[in-house]
Amino acid sequence: MTMTRTIPVLALVAALALSGCSGLSKSEQMTLSGGAIGAGAGALGTFVTGGCVACGAAVGGAVGAGAGFLIDQYQGRN
Repeated sequence: MTMTRTIPVLALVAALALSGCSGLSKSEQMTLSGGAIGAGAGALGTFVTGGCVACGAAVGGAVGAGAGFLIDQYQGRN
């Protein structure tokens, strides 16, 4: 697939994925955003260091989702 076709397809996929997030609770939103940030950071980190990008995204997403959930639970108690 050429680059001119890839960007619109990725934009459409992202828009459809994000449209399903409108009815989430605050806890679910924090967990999801933590996972997304973690996946991006993990993928970028492994890309820069030459590692397995998919593995980095998976591990980063799991750690980020856990961190987002724990932060939400901590903020809910205060």
